[in-house]
Amino acid sequence: MPAVEISGLSKVYKGGLRALDDINLTLEKGEIFALLGPNGAGKTTLISILCGLVNPSAGQARVADYDIVRDYRAARSRIGLVPQELTFNGFDTPWATLRFSRGLFNLPPNRAKLIEILEEFSLMDKRHQRIMALSGGMKRRVLIAKALAHEPEILFLDEPTAGVDVSLRTGMWRSVRELANRGVTVVLTTHYIEEAEAMADRVAVINKGQIVLLEEKKALMHKLGRKVVRVRLQSPLSALPAALHPFGVTLEEAGQVLVYPYETAAEQKGLTQLFTTLFSEGLRISDLDTQTSS
Repeated sequence: MPAVEISGLSKVYKGGLRALDDINLTLEKGEIFALLGPNGAGKTTLISILCGLVNPSAGQARVADYDIVRDYRAARSRIGLVPQELTFNGFDTPWATLRFSRGLFNLPPNRAKLIEILEEFSLMDKRHQRIMALSGGMKRRVLIAKALAHEPEILFLDEPTAGVDVSLRTGMWRSVRELANRGVTVVLTTHYIEEAEAMADRVAVINKGQIVLLEEKKALMHKLGRKVVRVRLQSPLSALPAALHPFGVTLEEAGQVLVYPYETAAEQKGLTQLFTTLFSEGLRISDLDTQTSS
């Protein structure tokens, strides 16, 4: 059973703005799914509809096999949402916030579970501090912990690391991967290509309310990626030998370095032929470096 099923989902706001246009998507249990797109592309609208915050104009969606409109209570109980904005009472503590969030879903207090979540996000020593006194990064951690308090099956992260420093961002990535390993489906919206590359199993690009690309991350990088081989010669060249012209090689650093770009999806026969030609031309190599695009 898929974690999320979306069929023909559209949203048109008053005034005619079409925020979503016929979205069709299936998400599997335990996968990390990244939704990339510019501001206004429809990322937040899609998440808001699935979480019951915005009504769709057309189409259907099911979360954990529950219709988000007809079975809205059951569907929402399976969802954890981490919004872009910091949305809690600054006078509360992390401990009180998690207890209250769990109670909203009619779940009994579970001290052991709350301690587990707080420890996972390094909040245990801050559990009795007022949230207003915490740093921005710590507040972001409280948001994620709050979303997990009722043990959801699907976690939506809407720009979770915006304004978060690099070390804290890396820690969040690690925690999210551990959640996915436990079977939680994670849907991540982000502006950061490196975030999708570091975390996602699949990547979708959304623009003007339409999904324009959807593919497994590894396949996408293999298909669209490029490699560049930089060959440093023992002696510089004043001009490129005619035998190297078919390879698309260029000279850099005053003839000391040969640069050979190629598509990662293509067969690498050209690389073998390049080195064969280099040796046949009497060119000697002092160093070699390969660079791969993200």
